[in-house]
Amino acid sequence: MTRGYVSACGGDVERWEALWHTTAAGVALAERTADGTAPPPEEEDSPYPGLASFGSRQSRFFFGRERVVEQLRRRLTEQRFIALFGASGAGKSSVLHAGLSPRLRSEGRSVVSLTPGVRPLEELAVRLAGHVTTTPGRLLQEVRAHPVNLHLLLRQIVTENPGRGEVILVVDQFEELFTLCPQQEERNHFINALLMAARAGNSACRVVLGVRADFYAHCIAHVELARALDAAMVTLGPMDCEELHRAICRPADAVGCRVEGRLLAYLIAQAQGNAGILPLLSHALLETWRHRRGTLLTMEACRTAGSIEHALAHSAERFHEALSARQKEAARHIFLRLVAVGEGVEDTKRRIRRSELSPDPDTMTIVDRAAAERLITVDGQHVELTHEALIRGWPRLGGWLAEDREVLRTRRQLTEAAATWAHLQRDPGALLRGARLEAARPLAQAEDAGLTARERAFLDASLAADRAAMAEAARRRRRRRLLIAAAAVLLLVSLTTSLLAVLADREVRAQRDEAVARNASTAATELSHRSPGPAAQLALAAYRLRPGRHSRDALLSTLMSTWTAHRAEMYAIDISPDGGVLATGGRDRTVRLWDVRTPRHPRETAVLTGHKDAVYAVAMHPSGSVLAGAGADGTLILWDITDPHRPRRLSTVRTHTKTVRALAFSPSGATLVSAGSNGDVVLWNTRSVTRPVRGVSLHGHQDEVRSVAFSADGRLLASAGGGDEHVILWDTTSPAHPVERADWQAHTGTALSVAFNPRTAVLATSGGGDRPVKLWRVTGTHRPVLLAALDGPTDVVGSVEFSPDGRMLAAASDDRTARIWRVSSPRRPRKDTVLTGFTTAVLGLKFTPDGQQAITGVFDGTAHTLPTDFGRLVAHACTYAGRPLTHGQWRHYLGGVPYRRLC
Repeated sequence: MTRGYVSACGGDVERWEALWHTTAAGVALAERTADGTAPPPEEEDSPYPGLASFGSRQSRFFFGRERVVEQLRRRLTEQRFIALFGASGAGKSSVLHAGLSPRLRSEGRSVVSLTPGVRPLEELAVRLAGHVTTTPGRLLQEVRAHPVNLHLLLRQIVTENPGRGEVILVVDQFEELFTLCPQQEERNHFINALLMAARAGNSACRVVLGVRADFYAHCIAHVELARALDAAMVTLGPMDCEELHRAICRPADAVGCRVEGRLLAYLIAQAQGNAGILPLLSHALLETWRHRRGTLLTMEACRTAGSIEHALAHSAERFHEALSARQKEAARHIFLRLVAVGEGVEDTKRRIRRSELSPDPDTMTIVDRAAAERLITVDGQHVELTHEALIRGWPRLGGWLAEDREVLRTRRQLTEAAATWAHLQRDPGALLRGARLEAARPLAQAEDAGLTARERAFLDASLAADRAAMAEAARRRRRRRLLIAAAAVLLLVSLTTSLLAVLADREVRAQRDEAVARNASTAATELSHRSPGPAAQLALAAYRLRPGRHSRDALLSTLMSTWTAHRAEMYAIDISPDGGVLATGGRDRTVRLWDVRTPRHPRETAVLTGHKDAVYAVAMHPSGSVLAGAGADGTLILWDITDPHRPRRLSTVRTHTKTVRALAFSPSGATLVSAGSNGDVVLWNTRSVTRPVRGVSLHGHQDEVRSVAFSADGRLLASAGGGDEHVILWDTTSPAHPVERADWQAHTGTALSVAFNPRTAVLATSGGGDRPVKLWRVTGTHRPVLLAALDGPTDVVGSVEFSPDGRMLAAASDDRTARIWRVSSPRRPRKDTVLTGFTTAVLGLKFTPDGQQAITGVFDGTAHTLPTDFGRLVAHACTYAGRPLTHGQWRHYLGGVPYRRLC
């Protein structure tokens, strides 16, 4: 009757039909609540989860997939790595969590379930932390350091809990690795960690993946994962009639209810052969359960709820119609945020943090109501659609997506960029520019764009920066037009005036070239650790376009030869007197020897073990045949490295210093100084390197000693006292009776390094403060005289080093730079070079004894070599640069400058 009236009046029949069903459902619910035949929905213990998947607590209601569960259990017994593929809505999560996991736990196995999310390694660390006595942060660091650490961690869990058996890792919604995780490197690291843990010969785990079938192409793009999937796939297809019968009837039986025959026949007919319809079927059953009378689920109740075709849409529409006009607009933006727009695949749900939503009361009300209707799921600080079936089954949401698909992509990019901007403390360099800003500009003009306060602030700041840049460009254009106009007017009067106009035009071009070259140089250093070849070509192009200090430094930074010295943090480097052997020490408890006679192609010759903790200091004997190493275990070890390929241990000595931070041999090699925690500075007699003898201890520092150094003649010893900010000079003419020469506060905050000029009586110190590098004259018995205070580094400087000829001073800083000054005149040092592009703080820079190469050590475990004849290196940059830039790369980084081949 309602449809007839609406048709006669020219109304929207589908809309009024939806309103009729919503009203009828409300009336039925009110009647049942009033007469006591059924409790309200919030008090029900429904055997059907609706859009949500069956969890482990609902396993008693999970039926119909027994065959697949048994197949998975059998395959998991035979194989250590399997993957369950199925269409969206086929019930993969329910099979894994309500079917397989309880079955495995009943057999005494440990099951750890997770979904990858935005940061899969972090999720993995959080899930496993509860099984061992450590923190998620520590586990995350270990797994990131190397994928094999996951295998070792799982072995530890099984060893500590022998009665629990192997660990079963269940990774559900594996496709989130491709839809939510933005970092290719983290995706590969996560996959490699799982494969290594499952494939190891002494593996302590088995891995089960739940993957949406349309993401199979994404999975096989990873070579090792593709190989693993060859014999590991289990397919989850549609349920047959018998399975559907069990899935529909058995949950109702479990709570003492029955399903009417007509309803059962209708539901089976609708669901048979359709793998993705299960969420809609479950939701229709949930709504039918809510509209039931007594203990019977009837066809009439199903029709009242909207049947299987419309139950989900009716529930969503009932939720939507209950909102105010303002809340409806807010709900639209919230639901669109919860969808990841597909690129060549179907749209998927997107898990977000609650902080991405506005904190206003309307938003909170919408989230609470949607959660009560089971349209969305709120898990701690995360919000997501309960199931992707809502994307297909709610026409209103589908319409929103169709209308705003391009806007959604733009807003998603804006959300990620705004988060990066906030993380970088609103760095202007992270603002939108160019095509990305133009794409986002309509969002600023729309009143209903649904932006959060942070996104709105980010977009406003980007637009303001763009307006400022355009205003500056307009001013330049106006100035240029004025110059051209003046030249045209005065051309007949004076040739001189024309010449001035030409010069002004050249100045404008020069300013453009200066800006383009500076931006290209900065981009080159940022690109150098990922793509060294294109980075060097880009830096060379910037230098050729506008030669200057900034572009020259960027070019030198990209011409460094880089290799990985340690797979963990590196803490110490030193080079042999003949320049052929480089020693490095790191957190992996090893000292590694490198043949650096061919600087651009170093070769590892030996790995020295013996330390029980991180190695913080290494020192070469003046003869070059002995190497000393010490670190966090307080042990001093001397090695014979006469043959770097076959080193042998000479002696091991307990220093009685908790942590040794610094080592230094005297020029004669007869004395070795060790220094570290509690202000310890100890002199060792090393005339016999097989039996070093502990000598006197020097007392004066109140905090950990971070650096020691001998003068070229061996008469003076300098030590830097870390937190006590002091540097102390000792007269060690008689090592058995050293005398304190001077003690003074060299820096504010901390004093970290000392180094003597090998040719003059100048001492360099470094640490904290506005001027973290200082030069002192230390002749005579008087207090050291400050010659110069060098600025430039924006963070503490942890190491200083003079070149062998004493003309250059290098400083390694926590601001990720290495700086070199010319100090031929120590009172007037000149800035020479700033090396950038390092990913972490720089621990030190060493010159080879001939002064021809500079070797830089970085805390991330990498080492870098660079010839010190910078003029020659720049002149012959083409020898080291990679293949020429493509036209596309040139336009991207050097737009506005005509393309030309550089080499």
